[in-house]
Order: sequence, then structure tokens, then C-alpha cells
Amino acid sequence: MEKTIEDPPTSAVLLDRCHFSQVIFNSVEKFYVPGGDITCYYTFAEHFIPRRKDWIGIFRVGWKTTREYYTFMWVALPSDIKNKSAKQQEVQFKAYYLPKDDEYYQFCYVDQDGVVRGASIPFQFRPESEEDILVVTTKGKVEEIEQHNEELCKENQELKDSCASLQKQNSSMQAELQRKQEELETLQSINTKLEQKVKEQKTCWETELLQLKEHNLKVSSENEKMGIRVDQLQAQLSTQEKEMEKLVQGDQDKAEQLEHLKKENDQLFLSLTEQREQQQKLQQIVEDMKQKETTAAKKQQELMDENFDLSRRLSENKIICDVLQREKERMERENDLLKKENSRLLSYMGLDFDSLPCQVPTSDQGGAGQNPGLVYGNPYSGIQESSAPSLLSIKKCFTCKSDFADEICDHTLEQQQMQTLCLNCPICDKTFPAREKQIFEDHVFCHSL
Repeated sequence: MEKTIEDPPTSAVLLDRCHFSQVIFNSVEKFYVPGGDITCYYTFAEHFIPRRKDWIGIFRVGWKTTREYYTFMWVALPSDIKNKSAKQQEVQFKAYYLPKDDEYYQFCYVDQDGVVRGASIPFQFRPESEEDILVVTTKGKVEEIEQHNEELCKENQELKDSCASLQKQNSSMQAELQRKQEELETLQSINTKLEQKVKEQKTCWETELLQLKEHNLKVSSENEKMGIRVDQLQAQLSTQEKEMEKLVQGDQDKAEQLEHLKKENDQLFLSLTEQREQQQKLQQIVEDMKQKETTAAKKQQELMDENFDLSRRLSENKIICDVLQREKERMERENDLLKKENSRLLSYMGLDFDSLPCQVPTSDQGGAGQNPGLVYGNPYSGIQESSAPSLLSIKKCFTCKSDFADEICDHTLEQQQMQTLCLNCPICDKTFPAREKQIFEDHVFCHSL
């Protein structure tokens, strides 16, 4: 397998080590000689399923994300993926793409989601010689390797624990898979029923298509018959023309046949004239129908206008009703104010407003009728008779500030007469003459738009 230009799927997320035991690398050397191809051997775990975009990369020890690979090779899918027996796989890295330094590297198996599924032990790229072997191993390096081995042992234990948990997850996933398979079988039965319905519908359509084809064949046969008839008529016409040529040569029978043909021509002309008249009648009927349609459209437009006018008047009446209601409330408030003012004035004059209608005497009652409890009458009846009418009859207009003794001031009467002759807009207080009622209604309706 050769290295392709396409980048492998990676992830920038820091990865944990819970999935590293799903792919196990075998026969990994401690070091590889530079300049030669190396072969990586690996084995899949029991429940691991490889996918098409999985890859194996060479990472420098200490990597954090799968984007830090040095080189990679695509993984070849096994010929029998469903076979659960562990079979060793291999992939070969070309020498041209391998690292040239002596740092520690390791193989990592990454799936198409960018998740690491397995990692090998560290190794180096260096030439094999005894001198190098003697020089490389120092005390600090040995301690570092021992510490790294301890970490690898711990990691191995963690991987075993994670393998057990993965087996539990696998059992639950198999149960879920069984449930999904049952749902799939249900869907397949529904699909089978739908396919049967489709077949029945297709059979029906094929029957209709056959009927249409039969009808088409009948029409085509009739057309062929008509064509044959036309050919026969054309043959007859040619025969008649030949006979006419013979009649032109001087035979009397030919002259009679010519006259007969003229009569037939006249009949055809009359029939053509009748057809034209009938066509004119049909055109006249079409024009009448168009006029009726136009009249109906106009009538519909009139009804729509009338409906709009009624809705407009209804909204105007609602507005006028609201205005009158507000006017009534205002008059009631003014009436209450007038009552309070009248009470204040009467209390200022020493009279009681609540008892005034029953205590104030009329002009035809005497002093004895004011208080029947007094034997000799009220000694102040003369004063009350002379002062009370003047107090009650004299009022003051709130508009013109003039005194009046009757029920209504002349100024108020004049305003009432003007209101009866004019129409006031309840919204903008604009005044319209009484004869311009339609203009007033249109003006009020404009406020509602």
C-alpha cells in the first residue's frame, strides 16, 4: 500500500487511553535501521471492526493529538471482516517517508473518526552497531526507560480493565442490535406490504394502459378506414373528371351531368351559407354571454361596495356611540359639579339643599301651610317668601358668567339651537352644517382609518 496525498481523519481533542487495547501491535523492534522499509504487524481485538478510512501512523513519543503524526499508511480491510478469530495484519512503511533522527517513536492505529484504537511500544531509528549499543545506555536513560516501563505496566492494567468494561458495553450493544434487527424485520414486513400494493397499483395502471392502447388501435383503424374512403372519393372524383372531359367533346349526356353538378354545387353553397349563419349566431351567443358576465361582475362589485359602505357606517356608528358615551359621562361629571356648586352656594346662604324642595313654599301656599305645627304660623314666613324665590330662581351661567332666573340661560339655548343646526366632529371638534351630513360621516370615518 502506498501513501496517498489525501490527509487522514484526525482530531484536535486530547485523547485518553481507554481505547488503546482494541488493536495490538506485534513484533515491534526496539530500533529499526534507517534506509530500509519496515513492516508493522498488528492484530484486531475480538469485538473491533475496522473501517475503510482507518490508518496507522508513526508518532513521536509525547504526542498529544492525532494531528501530530510524522507519516501514515492506510489500513487494508481484511478479506473476512465477520470472522472473529484473531488474524495478524500488516502494513509496510517505505524508507523514504520514515524519520531520520534518533528520537523515540511508536505506531498508533487511528480509526476514521480520529480516535486512537491501539499504540505500540516506543522504538528508534538508528544503525545497529556495538559501539552505539555501548554509548546509548546511560544511567539517566536507564532510569527513564524503567520509569516508562512502569507507566506502560500501569497502562496495560488500565487497558485490561477498560477491555472488561468494553466487553460489557459490547453485550449491551448486541442486545440493542437485536432490538434494532427486530425493528428492521418489522420495517421489512411493512415494506413488503407496500411493495405488494405498488405491484397491484402497477397492474391496474398496466390494465388501463392496455385499454388506452386498444382505444388507440380502434382510432387508428378508423383513421385508416377514413383514409381509404378519402382515396375512394378521390378516385371517384378523377373518374367524374374523365367523364366530364368526355361530355365536353359534344355528348348531350355530358351537358346534363354538368347541369346536375351545378345543382349539387348550389346545394353545397347553400349549406355553406347556412353554416356561416349558424357560426354568426354562435358568435352572437358568445358576445351575449360575455355581456352577462360583465354585468354580473359589475353587480358583484356593487355588492362589494355596498358591503364596504355598510361596514364603514357600522364603524362610524360605533365611533359615534363611543363619543356619545363619553359625552354622557362628561355631562354627568358636570352635573355632579353643578350639584356640588349649588349645594355650596345654598350652604353659603344658610339653606339646606336636601330639604329645599319640600321646605320652599310655592306662590299659591300661605304662611300657615309652611309649618302646620305652629298655631300662629311662622313669624319669618314673610321673609322666606320674599327671599327664597329670589335665591332659587337666580342662577349663574358657567359659560358667559351671567345671571338668569329661568331654567336655561339664553346663551345655553342659543348653543343648543346651534348644535341642532350644526354637526360637530367628536374627535377633532370640526363643525359641519346639518345639510352636509354625508360629508360629516365621511370625515368621522377617516379618523377610524
